[in-house]
Order: sequence, then structure tokens, then C-alpha cells
Amino acid sequence: MTSAVSATFQPISPASWHPNPGSPKPEATRANEEWTREEGQHVFDDLSGSVSLSWVGDSTGVILVLTTFHVPLVIMTFGQSKLYRSEDYGKNFKDITNLINNTFIRTEFGMAIGPENSGKVILTAEVSGGSHGGRIFRSSDFAKNFVQTDLPFHPLTQMMYSPQNSDYLLALGTENGLWVSKNFGGKWEEIHKAVCLAKWGSENTIFFTTYVNGSCTDLGALELWRTSDLGKSFKTIGVKIYSFGLGGRFLFASVMADKDATRRIHVSTDQGDTWSMAQLPSVGQEQFYSILAANDDMVFMHVDEPGDTGFGTVFTSDDRGIVYSKSLDRHLYTTTGGETDFTNVTSLRGVYITSVLSEDNSIQTMITFDQGGRWTHLRKPENSECDATAKNKNECSLHIHASYSISQKLNVPMAPLSEPNAIGIVIAHGSVGDAISVMVPDVYISDDGGYSWAKMLEGPHYYTILDSGGIIVAIEHSSHPINVIKFSTDEGQCWQTYTFTREPIYFTGLASEPGARSMNISIWGFTESFLTRQWVSYTIDFKDILERNCEEKDYTVWLAHSTDPGEYEDGCILGYKEQYLRLRKSSVCQNGRDYVVTKQPSICLCTLEDFLCDFGYFRPENDSKCVEQPELKGHDLEFCLYGREEHLTTNGYRKIPGDRCQGGVNPIREVKDLKKKCTSNFFSPEKQNSKSNSVPIILAIVGLMLVTVVAGVLIVKKYVCGGRFLVHRYSVLQQHAEANGVDGGDALDPACRSHKSGYHDDSDEDLLE
Repeated sequence: MTSAVSATFQPISPASWHPNPGSPKPEATRANEEWTREEGQHVFDDLSGSVSLSWVGDSTGVILVLTTFHVPLVIMTFGQSKLYRSEDYGKNFKDITNLINNTFIRTEFGMAIGPENSGKVILTAEVSGGSHGGRIFRSSDFAKNFVQTDLPFHPLTQMMYSPQNSDYLLALGTENGLWVSKNFGGKWEEIHKAVCLAKWGSENTIFFTTYVNGSCTDLGALELWRTSDLGKSFKTIGVKIYSFGLGGRFLFASVMADKDATRRIHVSTDQGDTWSMAQLPSVGQEQFYSILAANDDMVFMHVDEPGDTGFGTVFTSDDRGIVYSKSLDRHLYTTTGGETDFTNVTSLRGVYITSVLSEDNSIQTMITFDQGGRWTHLRKPENSECDATAKNKNECSLHIHASYSISQKLNVPMAPLSEPNAIGIVIAHGSVGDAISVMVPDVYISDDGGYSWAKMLEGPHYYTILDSGGIIVAIEHSSHPINVIKFSTDEGQCWQTYTFTREPIYFTGLASEPGARSMNISIWGFTESFLTRQWVSYTIDFKDILERNCEEKDYTVWLAHSTDPGEYEDGCILGYKEQYLRLRKSSVCQNGRDYVVTKQPSICLCTLEDFLCDFGYFRPENDSKCVEQPELKGHDLEFCLYGREEHLTTNGYRKIPGDRCQGGVNPIREVKDLKKKCTSNFFSPEKQNSKSNSVPIILAIVGLMLVTVVAGVLIVKKYVCGGRFLVHRYSVLQQHAEANGVDGGDALDPACRSHKSGYHDDSDEDLLE
């Protein structure tokens, strides 16, 4: 778990909030007077416009809060900020602004928190326009003390820690220099000029792009460089680069073809020493690639369809990241800001949820339990009714609201939530019908990783998971001030309410320590009076409520992925089954911060369920067999692997990466070396460079090119029969394309892009980050 997780809250005018007209279902209300005391209250007495929080370390209880108020002027930004520190998970805060000399901190950089329990913190200060360099404040003792350091450059982005050594820092300057520090920011060295995109790899390796002639906008003409010794020497590992990215053990590069304007993905598993062309469709200028998920076993890759369709195809890779199979058609990935609902359900292995765009432009939710091998609709929750979008009131599905719904300003305050140590639990807003609806959603929960669902709360809510799933906390999303929090100790079956303050507040967010092990929850909001507004937080410690530690009798054995009890194959997913010890819903006790998930795996016999469709094959809808793609029938299946041409003999199946099954079914699959050399001429011979003889080369800004400007709109079609006006539909309005293929500067502005989480400015970039 990384501790560098933060949350930002900004006050919103109550008039702009979405009220919830529905009333929540009855909950048990705790009447004890002791429960209505002002719990862990802290008032931040300043005129802040926003509040940012960061946890420093794992299980340390240290929280930093940065409040800021700024007024942008023509020449500079005027403002003030205050820094607060808590050592008890937010129950009490101390103003430590004096430790940073009352300096205005640049909020666009946030607080750079070191990995794991390094205790390191970096704050970037705002400096006057005439200064020769920037200024940072550094702490290596969990923000007890700070050291001011003046920089020889103005930082363009937040400082980047090496994953292997938190003393090693990487930074980009406003003049596009690449700077490295080996002593936690005390001394800096510029190792290359004109750098615009750089990333840490494994073993303190740095990857970056550069151009030889032209400018940073010459995407497709960039070079990809690598240094393994912090800038003493360099190696050119690729040319004609459009963009690059890292995922799991894979290094990806989007590379321009020689003869046309298409691009292809190339993959390396040895940090760029050797490359293989991924067996994926090429894309044109109006299309993009996007890595949806990647680990050491495999890759989910989205390939955009031509035109402004708003959808593409999801492909899954083999364990080398080279051979890909079609996994899901019509995958929703909008050209309106680049929203996708693709979600990794971290509480159960192999489970992913996403949305597809149907032929009538309605949006439907799909789920896979076997890492993309097969997708299906979510089950209709028991005792639920299909809404007005359903053609058949007896046949409908649960549809989940995620990033796309949030981007379209539907009444959805949170995306789906799951935690690795809260086994099987998934919480999400949703609606029951034929497609995602624009009606006010309810909150649903699954306790088995998405196989079955139940309505948890009526109407939109904020929610979070505490104590490894032992506690679920929720607050109603309301336009009115609130003072009540809801909590459940039985995975959302029954709810109790707790009055945390006598004076209601305008609620802005829940904050809990990353990792879902904490028993503490902080409620953030503000109070308003005539001409004044104050931030306030309330921290509740559920140890005061759940006083008993869980014992062995409080746990029960649970078989994951169980769909056919009694059968030998029941629970077999990706070649093995797992039995977990899970907290009984009837047990009211603490798992505790030291709780470790207990599981017992066992290997399964191989069946066709353990195989994906091979290169050149696909599974038709509602069919378990893989059939040959019509356009490839009668053609030899050949591909280039590590510079050798390979011939694939297959009857349509290949084992899912990471699948552990043994024996049983074993479809024929043979890859034969044709003894022919092949290479992508997109890559030039390797060049070894040293600092003493290298020609200064300017690096590329974030390698992302905007060619076609598109906008997506939500169309609510009224006066259509069968309740179809309630369906959330997708459509696009084609806008003009700039003659030079680049529209404005936002798509090429790394400072603007670096702070976005899963949000993309345009549709035509390769999202390989």
C-alpha cells in the first residue's frame, strides 16, 4: 500500500448540489446521549478556498492538511495557505504553517508524499516572477520539521520519487530540463535538456522522450531514451515514438509507421533492449490506444474505433504482452474527455466491470469474472423491480454508474468501491433496467465479488469501507446541511445512524486512511454564516463503538467464485479455487489494523474456461466456443517475436495468463520459428550516448496529439414510447478538425495533465500511462 494518497475538497454552493427527493429506508437510530457529543471536531479558522489532505506513512496516524486561498491576477497569483498536522488520524490538528515560513504553497502540485513509511514530504512554494528558481520545503520525519531549499530551476510538475529509493527524485523544469536529486532534494543536477515526459522504471531506471529536429509537438518523430545510472550515460531504445508508458513488467511504445499516418504498439519486457510488435490493429490519427489495466501477467488494451464513435474494442494479451485476443466489443470510451467505466474489482481476483455502448446508443454494464475471458450482464438484484427503461419487466439487469455518469453530471457522487482486504465486497450506484438510467440511482452492494447484488441504500450516498470490511460508512448526498452518519457492521444489511454534531454542516467529503484498515473516518464540510464560511472536520473512532476484538468463532469459511455448490469445478477461476476466512455478518467486533486475509488455494483441472480465444479467434455472444475471425479464414497466422518470424498453429485457444490449472483439457497450440528475420523498421539500431559527447536534444512534452476535437453530449429523448426517455444515451457532435492536427495547447500541457486521475483532454492520444 502506498501512503501517497490525498483527497481535495472544495466548497460547493448548496444551490448547485443535487438533492435526493427520495427518503432513505428506515435505520436503527442510536439514542444514547453519549453518541451526540461533538466528536473529534476541528475548525479551520481561515478563508480557505480549498482543502487538501494527505496521509503520511502507513498506520502512523499522521495527516497533513493544506488549506489555500488564492486570487489569480494578470501577472501573478496572490494567495495564502496554511498547513496543519494531525498525529491521531484527524481527531486533533496543529497549525504548523510557521514551519514553512508562512509560505504560499502551490496547490496544483499538491503534497508529494514519499513511498511507504519513508516519512518524506515535499511542498512546492509559489515564488515571485523574477526569481531564478523555485523553492521547496522538505521533511523526512513525517512533517515534524521542514527544511527550505531553493532550486536552480522552476519546477513544472510535482517531484517524482524513485519507487526503489525515496532519496532519488526526478523533476521537470519549466524550461524542459530533466533534473535529478540523489539526496532527497538537497542538491539537484540537470541531466538532460528539453525534457517534457519522463518516468521512473524499475531499478532506478529513467525513461524519457526527446526530439532531434522540430519541436515537442512532432509526435511520431520522437526518440525514446533510457538511463540506468541517473544520467551518467544514455541509450536510445526507440525512434518514431508517438508516446510511451509503463504497466506491470511491460514497457509500451506507440510508434508511427513509415508510409502512412498509422501507429502500432510495440512491447518490451527487458526495459527496451528488445521490442516486439503487439498483434493489435493499427490506429489512425483520429484514434487512440489506452492501457486499461496491466500487471505482471497480462494487459487489457482498448483500441479506439475509427471516427467519433465513443467506443472501441478491448483486447487481452498473452503473458508476453504481444499476442492479443478480442475480449469485448463496443467498449465505452468516450471522446468527450476520454471517460471509461473500466473498473478493477480489487476485492476478488479476476473481476472487472465496465460499460458497453449498445446499437441504440444506450449504455449497459458488463462484468467478467475470469480476467476478460467472458463478459456478461450483472444479475438483477433480488426483490428489485425493473425501472421504466425495461422493455420486459421480468428481464433486466443491474447497471452500474461509474466515471462516465459522473462526467455527465448525473446524481452520482462516487464511483464503485472495493478493497483488496475486504474480500468480496463491491459498492456502487446503480439502476435496474435495460440500460443505465438518468433517474436518481440507489446504492447497491455485492458480498461475493459481483455475482449477486442487493440494494444497500436508497438514493445517492457517499460511502467508504473501514476495518477490512467490518464497517461500512455512508452519508446521504443532500443539498441540505447534514449531521448524521450511517454505519453498518453486517455488510450493508442493517444500518444505524449516529449524530456526529448538533450543528449541521454542508458536507463535502469522507476521508479515511487508504487501505481500509483504519477504524477512523473523518467527515469534512463547512458552516456558513453572514459573509463567513469555515471549514470543519469531525473524526469518529469506531473503536469506541466496536469494543470487542474478533475471535476465531467470528469467522466462517467462504469459497470464492462459487456458482455451483457440490460440483468439483465449483469456485475454479483461472485454474484454482480459494477458500477464505470471512467475518460473519452477525459478528459485531473489530478485525483490527493487523488483520491479514486468510485463504487456502487449491489447483483445478483445466477446462475450456481456462482458455482465451487465440489470436485470430473470438467468442460470439452467448457462446463458449472460440471461432475464427472471418477476415482471417484461410490465412496463415504469422507474427514477429523478438526479431524472428513465428507461425502460429492453433485450434483457437490459449491459456489465460496467470491461470494455474493442470491436466484436463489441453487444446493444441504450437508456435514455430520460421527461421526468418523480421523487425519493425520503426526502431533504429541502439545508440550508446554519454554526457560528454551527447548532442543536446530536447525531449518531448507529454506525447499526446490532438487531431480531432469531439464533444459528447447526453441526450435525454422525451416523448418516446416505452420509457426510453429515461435511458442514458451517448451521441457525438462532430466538430471541425484543425488543419495542423493540433487544437490549442491543453493537450500538450503536462502541467495541466499531470494532476488528472483517469481524465483525458482529448480522444486522439495514446494513453499509455
